[in-house]
Amino acid sequence: MSDLTTASRSKHDILIDAANNLPPTPTLVVHPCDATSLQGAIEARDAGLILPILVGPESKIRETAEQAGIDLTGVEIEDVPHSNAAAAKAVELVRAGRGELLMKGSLHTDELMREVTSSATGLRTGRRISHVFIMDVPGHAETLFITDAAINIFPDLDTKRDIVQNAIDLCHALRIDLPRVAILSAVETVTTKIPSTLEAAALCKMADRGQITGGLLDGPLAFDNAIDPEAARIKGIGGPVAGHAQVLVVPDLEAGNMLAKNLTFIAKADAAGIVLGARVPIILTSRADSVRTRLASAAVGTILAAARRTTTPSSKV
Repeated sequence: MSDLTTASRSKHDILIDAANNLPPTPTLVVHPCDATSLQGAIEARDAGLILPILVGPESKIRETAEQAGIDLTGVEIEDVPHSNAAAAKAVELVRAGRGELLMKGSLHTDELMREVTSSATGLRTGRRISHVFIMDVPGHAETLFITDAAINIFPDLDTKRDIVQNAIDLCHALRIDLPRVAILSAVETVTTKIPSTLEAAALCKMADRGQITGGLLDGPLAFDNAIDPEAARIKGIGGPVAGHAQVLVVPDLEAGNMLAKNLTFIAKADAAGIVLGARVPIILTSRADSVRTRLASAAVGTILAAARRTTTPSSKV
């Protein structure tokens, strides 16, 4: 039963409230050297969501705090000379058990993920790493989960299997017991002319064979008949997913990025985000994110970290 549906309250506010019932999570904040990223970490601390450890050049962090009027009293800082060193140090501290979350600061995503995915010193698991947007769309009854719109550019079928499983596991942590997963394409019929329809059909069969577990899959589905019951009815598409999808699995990063940004800037959706498949969840924020979106991303990370403490290593998200 989903806790992320409401007629009167923000879905992200519900996430934040749920995380407030959990202990704050020790979080390595990587290179928070601009006001936006530093303020986001401190706001998440003040909201009771995380216990931040700031990793970066201490003089620059303190200068940023002074200019922005941010009080760093009591906040631990790991002093390193630059952003590359901050990413490496944060990963090292996670491996040493100092933190259960990573939060991106004012460095490029590729710079952080390079250290996370290092075969020798990174945070890889047996699962491919992927990103999920958690979308609070005004006027839409349920939270939408869009994946992968930030990490895997043109994922192959095996990678898409992990992308789907990561999203399902995230939904479980958020108390959505049997998420409805739509594998998106441009059309709802299988055709060799559109390769993503073939992969959608294959993913659904993989779920039938137990290679993907814990969710209801359907696809290929076009966006309209994935989320709109009337569109699905007109097309004659039945089943529990069509018209009622919660997880939207996009064909590639380009499609996902455009979908998420359309919802954000045209539908005025709030798009929290999390990276899954590593040894710890990774909070990716944008300078364009609102305060509530930043807090929602931290809330999702805290909920995931709490869920990981009660699962075996083989089932971690």
